[in-house]
Amino acid sequence: MRPHVVAQVAVSLDGRTAGFDADLARYYAMATLWQEDVTLVGADTILAQESMLRAAHRADSDARSAGPLLAVVDGRGRVREWDALRALGHWSDVLALYADQTPARPPDATTRELVAGYEQVDLEEVLDRLGERGARVVRVESGGELIAVLLELGLVDELALLVHPVIVGAGQPWCGTTGVRLEHAGTEVFAGGVVWSRYCVS
Repeated sequence: MRPHVVAQVAVSLDGRTAGFDADLARYYAMATLWQEDVTLVGADTILAQESMLRAAHRADSDARSAGPLLAVVDGRGRVREWDALRALGHWSDVLALYADQTPARPPDATTRELVAGYEQVDLEEVLDRLGERGARVVRVESGGELIAVLLELGLVDELALLVHPVIVGAGQPWCGTTGVRLEHAGTEVFAGGVVWSRYCVS
C-alpha cells in the first residue's frame, strides 16, 4: 500500500524558497507532527549542504536508531557524503534512490540502494516499494523541484506551507505545476507573521 505523502516547504510571500531567513526551528517543530517513516529529499538539497555535512558533529550509533529513513533521489549519482549523512544522527539510515542508467557506484559502496526506473528514478515505483517495506508516511523536504514533480504525477496527498512575511523578488517560484486542486485543511499564524497552512491534494 502506498504511504501517505506530505510535501512540506518554507516559502516567502512570493513563493521563493531562498533569499530569506526561514524559521527553521518552527519548520522542523511542525515537521514532527507527521512522525514520518521516510524523509524524501532530492540530490540538489543534499548537495547544497555538502560543506556543512563534512564539518558536522557525528552522533553515536544509539542516536541514529530512532529517526526515520532518509531516502535521496539521486538519479545522476552525484551525492558523495553518504557516510556524513548517516552520521548526523537525524535518521535511522540512508537510502540512495537510483535508476538503471545511474552511473556506476564505487565497488566498496556501503549505502543501501533502491533502483527504480530506467533513465530517471521512477518515483511512483519508489513509493510503492517503500510502502511494501512498511512505510506509512513519507515527508518530502525539497526546495520545490521534487515536490513539483510529485504533484504533477499525482503522488502528493498533503501540502504544508510555512509562509514567511517577506518578498524576495528574485529567483523562480518554488513550484511551476498548474492545475492542482487543493482543499484547505487548516491555518495557524505565529509570532512575526509566519503562517502555517495545510492543504489536502484532491
